[in-house]
Amino acid sequence: MAGQRHGRILLVAIALLVAGCTGVVPTDTPAGDAPSSPSLSTPTADATATAMNGSVEVHFINVGQSVSTLIVGPTGETMLVDTGHFNDDGEHVLQYLRGHDIDRIDHLVTSHNDADHIGGNAAVIDYFEREADGVGAIYDPGIAASTQTYEQYLDAVEEYDVALYETRAGDSVQFEGVDVQVLGPPDPYIENEGRNENSLVLKLTYGETSFLFTGDAEDDQEAYLVENYGDQLQSTVMKAGHHGSASSSSGDLLDAVQPKAVILSSAYDSQYGHPAEEVLRRLADRSLPAYWTATHGDIVLVSDGKSVSVRTQQDAPTAPLDIRSGSPVEPGVSGSVTERTRLGGEPVATQTTVVVTDGGTPVQGGELTLAEVNADAEGDDREHLNDEYLVFENTASDSLDLSGWTVEDEAGKTYTFPDDYTLEAGATVTLHTGSGTVSESDLYWGAGSPVWNNAGDTVIVRNSKGERVLMETYS
Repeated sequence: MAGQRHGRILLVAIALLVAGCTGVVPTDTPAGDAPSSPSLSTPTADATATAMNGSVEVHFINVGQSVSTLIVGPTGETMLVDTGHFNDDGEHVLQYLRGHDIDRIDHLVTSHNDADHIGGNAAVIDYFEREADGVGAIYDPGIAASTQTYEQYLDAVEEYDVALYETRAGDSVQFEGVDVQVLGPPDPYIENEGRNENSLVLKLTYGETSFLFTGDAEDDQEAYLVENYGDQLQSTVMKAGHHGSASSSSGDLLDAVQPKAVILSSAYDSQYGHPAEEVLRRLADRSLPAYWTATHGDIVLVSDGKSVSVRTQQDAPTAPLDIRSGSPVEPGVSGSVTERTRLGGEPVATQTTVVVTDGGTPVQGGELTLAEVNADAEGDDREHLNDEYLVFENTASDSLDLSGWTVEDEAGKTYTFPDDYTLEAGATVTLHTGSGTVSESDLYWGAGSPVWNNAGDTVIVRNSKGERVLMETYS
């Protein structure tokens, strides 16, 4: 245990570890001792074999200026990463868990002991131990906080005798059907044992899909991750560090992870300005779609081991520089989620579909047609982004209001048409990948790197209600 850890947690943790609980499965080193050259182990055969027999659900709960993530494995085993802000004492999290019939938390993960991440720890432990089927084990990076919220958390651990493990890089968590690796914090701690910079970082792998949870890691821990793990960080989805703070989600980390989507968890009117414009620009430069709990509400990712279905409570912009134009969703507001896109794997469909508006008038993909795809720009694609483009044509006899419509690729990278943009009957518009001056005939994605794969991709267009109206695959 580190010297700053509170004396009581030292005694509690030692007593429970001696009792022989096995929630943390170390690699070749004792729990808490990171290997000198960290590396990720190969996902277990169990995780790979189960991938075709079930799904993994990752629920990013809308808890305002905080974060809480529920993971449900293919066999029903559960993990809860953080429990929201102290100002609601776990109310939103418990409401969500009860609403989804969760009767046990097998693994309760504390990314770090700041009060906006452990706000519901005591309430969650108390509820599941008294009224449900309990908490299996708790995983904690081991750096204490001098807050009442932290003391209440420890009181609940002691009162209900829940197994508590100090967890460090090199450990893994036994989670049936899913490979869970602990990438941080390192041993010894970094940045003078600052809690953010020693967040518990997890990578979950299920079949061909993976999820990276970074806690509130900032520049020092991100540099540690990139230096020690490199391309082993590659993940389908990444949770942005520190609620989208400017000191997190660096370009180096994004380039190492290469996510197909990034999740942001913070309040709509965050007093800290989260997510920071610098972060949104870094995402936009890489054409990474962003899903924000403040405007999308609850976000549920469902992996079948080959692709990830992205489902949100509310439709909202995913182009990073446009996300603030979405309408806020108040924390705790319940509602079903709807699939918005699918990351990786086969497209949801293979041909243009027909949808019907609320008024009953067919809106056919044929009204907006994909007239041309130029995916292979002349010369170096990265240096000639505006020579990578799509041409759309309105083949209807009336003008077509495209305000809020989106264009996305197979990986979920998304462009949103400007407000009040109308394509006249018979007219065409060219959507360039790079940047430029918008006109009636030319629009610009604003991406900092190529979007469309030269060897083949799928172009998906959705209207402002999120209904798919066009889907074309080219090769």
